[in-house]
Amino acid sequence: METIKIQGTEDTPKIMLDADNEIFEISGRSLPEDVSAFYEPVLNWLNEYAENPNSKTVFNFKLTYFNTASSKLLLDILMKLEEMHEKGQEVLIKWHYPEDDEDMAEAGEEYSDIVDVPFEQVPY
Repeated sequence: METIKIQGTEDTPKIMLDADNEIFEISGRSLPEDVSAFYEPVLNWLNEYAENPNSKTVFNFKLTYFNTASSKLLLDILMKLEEMHEKGQEVLIKWHYPEDDEDMAEAGEEYSDIVDVPFEQVPY
C-alpha cells in the first residue's frame, strides 16, 4: 500500500501513513485553508487501509493546535478507526499533548468520549 507523507507547514500538520512500517501519525498545527481538500487523501487512504489493515494499528495524534474545521475532519478519522475496531481489528489511538496544554488534553478527552476505541492520553 502506498505511503502518504505530507510535510507539515505553519498551517498544516505533518502526516505520515505508512502501513509497511506501522507508522500512523498526524502532528503539528492543523488550520489548512481548505480543510476538506487537505484531509481527503487521508480519509481515502484510511478507507483503503481498512480493507486490509495490519494486525494492530496504533494511530498517533501529536497536535499542538487545530481549528474548528479541522476538529470535524479529525473526528472523521477517529470514526474511521472506530469502524475498524468494531470490525474486530486491534486499534489503539494515542493522543499526545504538551504537558502544560489543558486545551489539547481536554480535546483528547472529548474525542475519547465520542469514539469507542482504546484511547491513550500521552502527555509530553
